[in-house]
Amino acid sequence: MRGSLILIEGLDRSGKLTQAEILAKKLDADLVKFPDRLTPIGQIINRYLTDKTFDLPDQSAHLLFSANRWELAKLLEEKLLSGKSIVMDRYIYSGIAYSLAKKGAEMDSYDWLYGPDRGLPKPDLTLFLTISLEELSSRKGYGEERYEQIEFQKKVKECFLNILDLKDPAIAIVDVQGLPIEPVTAKLWSEVESRALHQPIDREISHFS
Repeated sequence: MRGSLILIEGLDRSGKLTQAEILAKKLDADLVKFPDRLTPIGQIINRYLTDKTFDLPDQSAHLLFSANRWELAKLLEEKLLSGKSIVMDRYIYSGIAYSLAKKGAEMDSYDWLYGPDRGLPKPDLTLFLTISLEELSSRKGYGEERYEQIEFQKKVKECFLNILDLKDPAIAIVDVQGLPIEPVTAKLWSEVESRALHQPIDREISHFS
């Protein structure tokens, strides 16, 4: 028996972190945020995201985000196998969607972008929060980081919806437009309960292949 691995994805300021914190508490799970800005690689990523004068080639930035996920991969699996559930704020889908939105060179190749993440633990459930760009841009703090621009976020949203396999029962699109925190939490919890992910899991950890 092991813990469940649940991922919350979405655009910047869509409420991912708030809901991830609530879900982690309900499940007595650990919360993991990507990028993890406290690791050696995460500190470079943090500067890249917050200092607009610090520039990197798009390919380098993409590989850094993937390397940051690999920094924690072993720990994630150890926790799951110990019976601890984990809720993640962002993961590989964000990495691919944001890079695809940049376009140019390898940024147009899904296979190239996906390649570095092959072998990482795959979530038992991915919850993508969908919301209008107008509502996002009105939220406090919007625009403070590199990618928080309306036109770019529009491209990111399109890329997310293109790469998420909606035939996969482990992926759910959750419309949170205009909803306060509590109804969103109820929607997410319903998805978790319907898959019995609030209980120990009797199957091996899946991996991206």
